[in-house]
Amino acid sequence: MAVGVMAARCVWLVRRALPVLARPLRPAPRLLCTATKQKNSGQNLEEDLGLNEQKADPPSAEKVLLEEKAKLEGQLKEMMEKYKRALADTENLRQRSQKLVEEAKLYGIQGFCKDLLEVADILEKATQSVPKEEVSEDNPHLKSLYEGLVMTELQIQKVFTKHGLLKLNPVGAKFDPYEHEALFHVPVEGKEPGTVALVSKVGYKLHGRTLRPALVGVVKDA
Repeated sequence: MAVGVMAARCVWLVRRALPVLARPLRPAPRLLCTATKQKNSGQNLEEDLGLNEQKADPPSAEKVLLEEKAKLEGQLKEMMEKYKRALADTENLRQRSQKLVEEAKLYGIQGFCKDLLEVADILEKATQSVPKEEVSEDNPHLKSLYEGLVMTELQIQKVFTKHGLLKLNPVGAKFDPYEHEALFHVPVEGKEPGTVALVSKVGYKLHGRTLRPALVGVVKDA
């Protein structure tokens, strides 16, 4: 009797537990959220890594274009430097050519002037050789000749001055080796040493350049 009661009770407990065991297991909501977040985070990380790889490794065509751009910029810079140097050289050449042309205009008559200086020297000697006491009304022919020589000398000096040719007669001036040529040194009382005591032959300058130095005697210490 007792055994039958216990068996019936066990059957009842089993029947009661069957519906509970038959229900499907539901995962916990918190666990599902955590798994979903982990899955999404994994996908986002993979996407970020992919984008970073794409940024770090640009396409080969873009690399080629960048290299070509840098090469062209270097060539352009080099050409600009060459162009500037060429402009500077051209300007220097233009200035030198202009200076040469100006000097040719100024000093182109240098040879002609040197030849005329001999004529001027002869006229000067001719006028100096005429005795002044002989130039009088009593000797009209000599007077006319002398006056003609003086007028000719004055006229040729005017022509020289017009073309930039100036006479150097440096008596009493300080000796200048660029304008004077010392023939001798002589002690002269009352004159400062190093000054010109006597001019043997006058000199000339053409536009500030010495064409012929004056031949002089220079004062020295006694």
